[in-house]
Amino acid sequence: MPKARTWWSDAVGGLPATYWYLWTGLLINRVGGFAVLFLSLYLTAQRGASTALAGLIVGAYGIGGVAGTLLGGVLTDRWGRRSTLLASHIATAILLVALALSTALPVIAAFSLLLGLAQAMPGPAFVAAIIDVVPAEHRSRAFNLQFWAFNLGMAGASLLAGVLAEWSYLGLFLIDAASTALTCVLIFWKVPETRRRTTLPDADAGGMRTALTDRIFLAFVGLTLLQALLYSQTNTIVPLAMRDDGLSPSSYGLLTALSGTLIVTGQLFVPKLIDRHRKARVLAVSLAVMAVGFAVLAAADSLTVYLLAAAVWTIGSMLAAPPNAEINAELAPPELRGRYQAVFFLTFPAASFLAPALGGASLQAFGPAHWLIVAGVGAAGAVLHLVAGPARERRVAATAARTRQTTA
Repeated sequence: MPKARTWWSDAVGGLPATYWYLWTGLLINRVGGFAVLFLSLYLTAQRGASTALAGLIVGAYGIGGVAGTLLGGVLTDRWGRRSTLLASHIATAILLVALALSTALPVIAAFSLLLGLAQAMPGPAFVAAIIDVVPAEHRSRAFNLQFWAFNLGMAGASLLAGVLAEWSYLGLFLIDAASTALTCVLIFWKVPETRRRTTLPDADAGGMRTALTDRIFLAFVGLTLLQALLYSQTNTIVPLAMRDDGLSPSSYGLLTALSGTLIVTGQLFVPKLIDRHRKARVLAVSLAVMAVGFAVLAAADSLTVYLLAAAVWTIGSMLAAPPNAEINAELAPPELRGRYQAVFFLTFPAASFLAPALGGASLQAFGPAHWLIVAGVGAAGAVLHLVAGPARERRVAATAARTRQTTA
């Protein structure tokens, strides 16, 4: 029992109250964020949209998400974290209600675009606020818990969405709106503005240009994109490969359930494993492990092999979550944290587009050898992390030295 208490204290102890309110808001958002999961089915089943039109409308949501990520980053630095979070959650709740009550497809398409924008805006603000309030020595655990909450919430949303969709699509959107409003109330009540006023140059002076011309940061973003491309295979190309091997959709459901279960049950143990190691090496190991998982698929012909591969690549992704977020926090100037977060977050919609676009063609052309290509990308990313790591570490050390001199 004392060992269990010690482990629990090491995993979650020592983090400020504001962090836990932000964490709770993230969890509520994820558990309640199920309407978009069924948007395409809602459009075809309830609003008479064709499959092609439904795809376009869902695509509009994705385009809005890209714009919302960038806008959220700018507003996080300009307005502040709290104001951006409140504005985006209020807008999201209103748009979800408007979508639930709309019947004309052009109106639904416009609201979907705006919903994508509003739902993407809080991302940079949430993470920037966490960086503001959590001391550097505790950020690995803080970001690990954030990743855990995200996946726990997504698992809950997936379970609830199916039940609610069978009951009422209207209820699906309205309950999503209510959970968004609940998060907004929590932030308004418990989360203060965390942005610190400094004597550093005005955040608007360099604008987004500073982040987009920071070569060390962009190299890191590029390597994160490689990792995102690997993981995006799991929900785009893996189901196609399983179908080609004669496996049913329920088999893919079992695979995704396994990945989610591993993250929910194992993620809290990750900081203990990685905290003594340099971040570049952890990320190199992470990508190498993911590469092994995808390489196994080249010989996959049964559900057992697919499940084994999924366990391996999931463990790799679990190792990467804390150092990815920590490095992003370390490279971003305090006055530009929102913008840096926005550029970092763009890797995920980019991967969501590139993975199916390139992966589908590759699977069709090369068959099982496609997975060896994917594994090669992972191995290359592992090597590049080792190459890029020293420059990142020198940059972080120099920044820390300047900060000590300023505060001395």
